Amino acid sequence: MSVKLTQGAIESLFNGSVVQSPVLQVINIREYPAGKQGLNRYRLNLSDGKRSLSCFLLATHLNHLRESELLEPNCVCVLKKTIFSQLSSRRVVVVLDMGVLQTAAETGGRIGNPAQLTDQTPDQQQAEPSTSRSDEIPGPSGCGPSGGGNYAMKTSPMKAPAPWMASPMQASPMKAPGMASPMQVSPMKAPGMASPMQASPMKAPGMASPMQASPMKAHGMASPRMASPMKSPGMASPRMASPMKSPGMASPMQASPMKAHGMASPRMTSPMTPSPMKGSGMASPSSSPSKSPTRVTPIYQLHPYLSNWTIRARVINKSDIRNWSNSRREGKVFNFEVVDETEEIKIVAFNEEVDQFFSLVEQDKVYLISKGTVKLANKKFTSLKNDYEITLSASSRIVPCDDDCGVPNLLFQFVPISQLETKDPDAVVDVIGVCEEAEDVSLITTKAGKQLSKRALMLTDSSGKMVMLTLWGDQAEKFNASGHPVVAVRGARVSTFGGHSLMVFLNSTLIVNPDIPEAFALRAWYNQVGHALCSQSLTEGYSTSGDFRTNWKTLRDIKTEQLGHGEKADYFSCVATVVFCRKENCLYRACPEGSCFKKVHEQDDGRYHCDKCGKDYPNFNYRFMLSVNLADFGDNMWATCFQETAETLLGISAEELGHLKDTDENAFDKVFEKIYFSTYVFRNRVKLENFNDESRMKVTVMEVLPADQRQHSRRLLNAIRELASRAPAPPIDDDA
Repeated sequence: MSVKLTQGAIESLFNGSVVQSPVLQVINIREYPAGKQGLNRYRLNLSDGKRSLSCFLLATHLNHLRESELLEPNCVCVLKKTIFSQLSSRRVVVVLDMGVLQTAAETGGRIGNPAQLTDQTPDQQQAEPSTSRSDEIPGPSGCGPSGGGNYAMKTSPMKAPAPWMASPMQASPMKAPGMASPMQVSPMKAPGMASPMQASPMKAPGMASPMQASPMKAHGMASPRMASPMKSPGMASPRMASPMKSPGMASPMQASPMKAHGMASPRMTSPMTPSPMKGSGMASPSSSPSKSPTRVTPIYQLHPYLSNWTIRARVINKSDIRNWSNSRREGKVFNFEVVDETEEIKIVAFNEEVDQFFSLVEQDKVYLISKGTVKLANKKFTSLKNDYEITLSASSRIVPCDDDCGVPNLLFQFVPISQLETKDPDAVVDVIGVCEEAEDVSLITTKAGKQLSKRALMLTDSSGKMVMLTLWGDQAEKFNASGHPVVAVRGARVSTFGGHSLMVFLNSTLIVNPDIPEAFALRAWYNQVGHALCSQSLTEGYSTSGDFRTNWKTLRDIKTEQLGHGEKADYFSCVATVVFCRKENCLYRACPEGSCFKKVHEQDDGRYHCDKCGKDYPNFNYRFMLSVNLADFGDNMWATCFQETAETLLGISAEELGHLKDTDENAFDKVFEKIYFSTYVFRNRVKLENFNDESRMKVTVMEVLPADQRQHSRRLLNAIRELASRAPAPPIDDDA
């Protein structure tokens, strides 16, 4: 099988252009030892058949392609995702995703005769041509072998041009007619010339210091600290007035571009102040602090191989401070989410950084953020679609920004409710809908024994579908459902628990009646059409309100449809009447420990032992396990009510009923007599279970609600209309 390489892709990628899935051949692979992160790095030399370039750096999460020998010289690959970056004077293309189309054996050798390009920038190639190939410089594109971050070139930026190369200062603006320019001589010291600066602090072993000879020093000219041989009668010393000085022009000798840090600064500014030989990190004595505006990097361009970035973004969500601990240590953490014109990203701070930044960061404010560590995001703890997140460090900077022009409040990517059926479980989506119905706030007890507020809403949109959205905590308590508000949720999690539903969790953002075009359009649709539309609910098996359109069944349907026979339990709601209760075993003695509800056994000493906790207690708690027989017009069934549902049904707590059982049997019996032949709405869980090699249907009552006969009648009428619309037309009697 032959493949066609994407010609011209090498130059386009090198220039930072976007190339969709280019097909390239691997010419060579260089491996560099593991750095601080313990991961090897691989630098690729790729070819498009005409040009080849070794500026491609393989992301560490793709190392398995090389380690499994799937990626090898002469194989053909497709680059699915790349990021262009410039490190120092070299350009790097980081390969974030790729696939191997053809192995080296299938390719059979090199395709074409590609010319090798250099990965230096054009300015660097002009100022510093090198006789060595770019792939001879250790590290990716002049990078060291470390696992990430800002790669520094091993070749010193103070390296002088080759002796045969003309100095970049040959075309001197100071050159006078008829006079040989002192800049024609290379800044490198001519042989045999003494320099007053031989003891250069910047001198590297094995390399002539650029400070050994002044770039202004002509061949045969004495040091500017000595009397100038060019001095004529009546002409001042070069230290006072340059022999090349013309009226109105500052002397090039007054501020040498080679002047080392610590020398006295000249009083006049030389036009040659920006020295091409200036060492890395050394400030020019004549330079002033830059007052240019901060260069802002869009969030979508952030990646682990980019350094010296600054983002300007708005805080759209901020968490509280949370404590964490594991077997090795403990600490505290908080996170916040920011957005700019391009994308969103999560920022995390730990321990000392929590104290430093928590009070500074305010929601809905715009900040300039820099010097953080960009790494792959843990999708378990974020609802954002960004593959990366930022971790703050002691050197990080967060500065309030007054210029918030163009920074949006939120970025939404709304998914119609009708498309939620196609989403995978635990997928994170943005949705917007009108709150058609809402239940009251209820309290549930978590497995840890904590009380948590919960509220369920039913959202509908113009797709004609409806879905349940569950709110927790403060959001559940503060939500106001009056007036059928428009609700926008960023980062809701899809659940397949009883059909399809949505959940708002810690990192989700909920906005009521947002000021966005989608909300206005949805409000107009609901006022005109939606309020009278009977939307189809995607949430069939779970509901917390009898008014919700849910999985309504009759008791006969449980058997005919074989609910509960699958791998997962089924949920349904029904309107049924209580006809009998097994009051003899409706209570049991439970462990008094907060989260343990196991049965306890009375000991000879009058204490009570819990097998789960392994402890003896002086007392116990009564808990419900009530069996009730429910019936409707078609059938009946047995169901079990535990603590909360039994208390709701009987209208009395387990402790109070237990006290009546021990002291007043008549009052105990009257409690059950009150509920006989009373009709309620029951929400149930049904599952076929095996016990002692015998299968039996187990029905558990999850919630008990008063029956709204008017609402129930409307529901029955709608069901009749739907069945009537499906029924075939009656045959026409020809004899009539």
